[in-house]
This record gives sequence, structure tokens and C-alpha cells, in this order.
Amino acid sequence: MTPRAAVLCAAAAVLAGSVTALPAQAAAEPDPAAQIAWRACGTNSYPTLQCASLKVPLDHTHPSGRQISLALSRVPHTAPTSQGPLLVNPGGPGGSGLKLAGYVASALPASVAAQYDVIGFDPRGVGRSSPALDCAPGHFKTVRPDTVPASATLERTNLARAKAFATSCAHKYADVLPYIDTISAVRDMDSIRQALGTPTINYFGYSYGTYLGAVYAKMYPQRVRRLVLDSIVDPTGVWYKDNLAQDYAFNNRHRALMAWIARYDSAYHLGKDPAKVEAAWYAMRAALAKQPADGKVGASELEDTFIPGGYYNGDWPYLAEAFAAYVRDHDTGPLLEAYEKYGAVDGSGDNGYSIYAAVQCRDTSWPIGWNQWRADTWSVYRKAPFMAWNNAWYNAPCAFWSTAKRKPMSIANTKLPPTLLFQATDDAATPYPGGVTVHRLLAHSSLVVEDGGGNHGVTLSDNTCLDTYLAAYLTDGTVPRGSGVADAVCKKSPDPKPLATKAAPTASHGSVLHDLLGSRR
Repeated sequence: MTPRAAVLCAAAAVLAGSVTALPAQAAAEPDPAAQIAWRACGTNSYPTLQCASLKVPLDHTHPSGRQISLALSRVPHTAPTSQGPLLVNPGGPGGSGLKLAGYVASALPASVAAQYDVIGFDPRGVGRSSPALDCAPGHFKTVRPDTVPASATLERTNLARAKAFATSCAHKYADVLPYIDTISAVRDMDSIRQALGTPTINYFGYSYGTYLGAVYAKMYPQRVRRLVLDSIVDPTGVWYKDNLAQDYAFNNRHRALMAWIARYDSAYHLGKDPAKVEAAWYAMRAALAKQPADGKVGASELEDTFIPGGYYNGDWPYLAEAFAAYVRDHDTGPLLEAYEKYGAVDGSGDNGYSIYAAVQCRDTSWPIGWNQWRADTWSVYRKAPFMAWNNAWYNAPCAFWSTAKRKPMSIANTKLPPTLLFQATDDAATPYPGGVTVHRLLAHSSLVVEDGGGNHGVTLSDNTCLDTYLAAYLTDGTVPRGSGVADAVCKKSPDPKPLATKAAPTASHGSVLHDLLGSRR
């Protein structure tokens, strides 16, 4: 069944659906001996934010061995009675969660946020946690080789680059890499729970954070009070198959952007036929492969600049302006600005990518022989060329990673209280079938679908319908119950309009959230 068909067949059931609720319960008082030493670290955006650090074992099977440090953040509850900690994670893997705590606390209805201690954290190896990994500083410096290996020489160049990254990581962090994976991060989360002195946690994760939450729930089901997963990783495909699925979904989102530009030909003057607009984009790519803009933006960097448009359509007007200026006016300025905003990787990006690779390469087994990678990627490329090779090289260090064979963990779970899942039908980073799969695997879960939505991370992003379900669940455990694939269906958020002015717009909830979410998931 197609995603759209699944949603439509569920809609009737939703209208007649009943709701179930968890009784509200107050969190246990923290053990004074386990309390974390919080200190004020507020910002203009999040003035009540507090920060702390927590020592955890590098190897949880040897708790008295080497310790590492996790960076934590908190917005404390203000209601008379707390519902306990709400741990939040933005995905990645490799995304920093410190600011996300402030965002979630400010974006939730005040009456709901007041009931929780919203807890952010930098997972092991990330950001302000220590040690923070940076395997190969400048790995994404421009101009990189073209991602599409049109010649054997170009393929060897890209392979050497991927192998060099894996080798550098292995040499710099040989003592740490065996413990950078999802299961270790989950055990860290339970260390946070223990340090907070609470028997259970509430959890709210986006993107890769949904997998992190689902694995936590599998390992510690009795310690989960409420669980919210938004933009859901397919746990049966981690990680090689999931990346191939992304390629098709991102290609569809890129074509949606091309169609949107064609719809607004009066603003961009690139034609009214989406196919011709798409052809102009690939012509731009070919031109940049031969002569990078200002010596900085070649074909690979162009892909990096436009991939974020697959995550969030609020970026479309800026990407369209850059595209039109280059093609129509031979002006590279807007393209360079767009690259710096969306595509350029700085030091924190190097750290995020290092953790992304370390976690994904270690979580599960990858094809050992490059022949399978090559055959699979060319097969995808023939149907979905936009991100196929870019994504392949992004993950290619895993072909050279030294790790034992592992199978994906089954997250099937019958021991949880009612949980709440959110998924957009046209999400590119975590395609729709992942949400349906997890809904099936988590007994007592409810799935809320954004019909026709293509953004990644859909709650607390200006869709009132979705946010109403989220607020109800966090208030008293209420979840929708339907008889179809989806338990509730919301209309998608409206597509953006072309820029009315060149001035920087006021940041929306959606734009702020998407700046906080992790890179590839």
C-alpha cells in the first residue's frame, strides 16, 4: 500500500476513534546523593537553561573503569508537581541536544512545559561531551571530488578519501571507538536517569533520536513512562538499507522543489515545466563540476547545499533564489551565500560527522566488498540521481571500518505504556514506511500522520493539529485510537511562498527546530 493510500484509508477510522489515557503520576523525589550540580547557562533565547556534566563509564560492562563526561542541559519544571524528566534528542547520530531542551520547553504550551524538567544532552563523543571526536578536520573542505564517479580515477579518488577518514578515526580514537554506538548511548541515558534520581523517564526524540528512544525502550521498558517519536527511523533497515531508501525519498523531495519553482515562474523565470526546471538544475550542476563558483562550490558542494531542502521546505525560497540567480543572471553570489548557510561544514559539523560515522559503522554490519556498494548505488542513481552517490560517499567509511558483525536490534515491544508516533508521508530523511513499521512493532503505540507533509521533524514546527496531539499526550497520556494504519491524520503545513523581500525573515518555529536537528537523520 502506498503511503498516501494508507493515510486515506485510515482517515475514516480516525474520525470515529476513541482515546485512551495514562493516569498522571508525579515523579519520585530525586535521591539527594545522586543530584546533578546544575548551573545557570541561559541565553537570550532560552534564559532559564541550566547546564551540568555527568561522568559515565566508557565501557558500561566495566563501571569502575575509565570515565567519560556527558554534557547536560535542563529547563526545570515550574508547576507545583512535576511529571519527571523529559529527555530530548535531535538525531544525527551526532546532533547536540543542549539547545533542544530550551527549544522544546519554549515551543510546548507553557502549561505543559511547566510540568517537566526538560533535559537535553550531548551523547558520548558529541559537542561539549568529552572526549569529543573529530576524526579528520577539514574532511569536507572545498572543492571535493565530484560525487558521481564517471571515471575509474574519480571512483578511486573518492574511495581513497573515505578510507583515509576511517583510518584517521581508527588511529586517533582506537581506545574510544569500540564504545561509540547506539547501545552505549542508551546505557548513558539510563545513567542520566539514575543521576536524576527518578525510576522512570519521559522521552521525546526526533529522527535518529527515534531509534535511540526505541532501543532504550527495548532495553529498559520498565523505565519508560511516556515515549514520543517524531520522524521515525526504520529499525529493520539500519543502516545500509535505510540509506538506499533515503536516496529515492530525497530525489522525490528534490523534484517537489523543482515543481514548486515551476509553479512560481513569475518569481524565478526558470520555466513552468518541472521537468525543464530540473534539467536546468542538472545543467547547473554540470557547469559547477567544470568550474566551481568562486573556487568553493562545485558539484558536490551544490548537492550539499540543496540536500537541506529535502529536510525542510522553509528553505526552498532561498535555494530557489540562488538557483535562479546563477542560471538566469550568471550571478554566483546568492549560491555562495546559500552554500555557507546550508552546505558548509564547520568544526561542529566535523564532530557531528565523526559521530555519525562511528555510530552507524558500528551499530550493524555493512557490505564488506565495494562491488555491492557500487552496484547498488548505480542501480539507485539510474532512477534517483539527486543524492545517490553523495549519500554513498557520506557512508563509505563504513566499508573500511573495523568492527564485528552485528545484526540490527529488534525493537519489537509489548511491555510499554501507550506511546505516540509522528510521521509525514513524504519525509525524505526517514521515509514513511519506517513510521508504519515502528507502529506495528510497538504494541499500544498510536501513529499520527501528516498527510502530504515532506518536512523532517514535524511537531513543534507550526502545525497546530500535530501539536495538539503532542500536548494532550504529555499532559495526561491521552493518545488517539483508530482502526486503520494511522490513528489520526493531520493536514500538512502549507508550502512556503517566494520571498517578498530580500531581508532576512523572522525565524519561525520550523526554521529554528530544523537548525537544531541532526544532520542526516
